[in-house]
Amino acid sequence: MPLLEINLGPLLPHYASEIVMGILLMIVIFVVMQRLVVPRFEQMYDERRAAIEGGMEKAEAAQREAEAALEQYRAQLADARSEAARIREDAKNQGAQILAEMREEAQAESERIRAQAHAAIEAERGQVVAQLRAEVGGLATTLAGRIVGESLDDDERARRTVERFIADLESSPAESERV
Repeated sequence: MPLLEINLGPLLPHYASEIVMGILLMIVIFVVMQRLVVPRFEQMYDERRAAIEGGMEKAEAAQREAEAALEQYRAQLADARSEAARIREDAKNQGAQILAEMREEAQAESERIRAQAHAAIEAERGQVVAQLRAEVGGLATTLAGRIVGESLDDDERARRTVERFIADLESSPAESERV
């Protein structure tokens, strides 16, 4: 047995025409595949590649848009926070201002009430002093009439006597304070 003898069995063609026919059919199949099948495969491959690349580009564009939207959102959030801080500060300042105004109004109202009370007390004091003068004057006239023994029913005479008596009373404490 030779060393390179290969036993192909049923695959070994018996005639040379079978070999030629096999080669021709193989060339025809190759040409048909080259002309019809391979271009379609290439076209499908290009379409799929374009679709995949387009999808990737769309995904990248969507990701860029999402990042831009996120940055915009963060900027708006920062603006909103600074605006909220400014509004809180303004509210605090306005609250302090309103409180100061209310204190001023309360102080003014207190002063007004105090002034009214003082004026009312002064008016009442004046009325009490006038009433006391009239009563003291009447009592003094009656007492003077009893002491003197003469009637002081004359209004003019009684008025002069009362005024003199009150003037003496008013000057008496002043003299006692000087001593």
